[in-house]
Amino acid sequence: MRRASTAALALLLVMGAWTAGSATAQDSPSQNPAATPAKPASAAPSASDIAAAKASHKVWVNLDTGIYHKGGRWYGKTKTGKFMTVDDAKKAGYKAAKRD
Repeated sequence: MRRASTAALALLLVMGAWTAGSATAQDSPSQNPAATPAKPASAAPSASDIAAAKASHKVWVNLDTGIYHKGGRWYGKTKTGKFMTVDDAKKAGYKAAKRD
């Protein structure tokens, strides 16, 4: 019987479901900070941020694709991006979107 419980404990350790010092096989996210999903580094821009950027003639740069948008459906909407001037975007090596 002891052999079966040792095997079960080893399986839990391999699966990462049990950690040393925990009384239960699975901790809740409130007890185990490593179990909580990571939050995005930056929040999406608000409607007022987008309006201010448009008024100051800034483009939205999608940092994942390296494409900048002057307007259109992706302006301020991609998961990772930031506002900058067209000149700054070109100097950084970003390319203009073919369609906006």
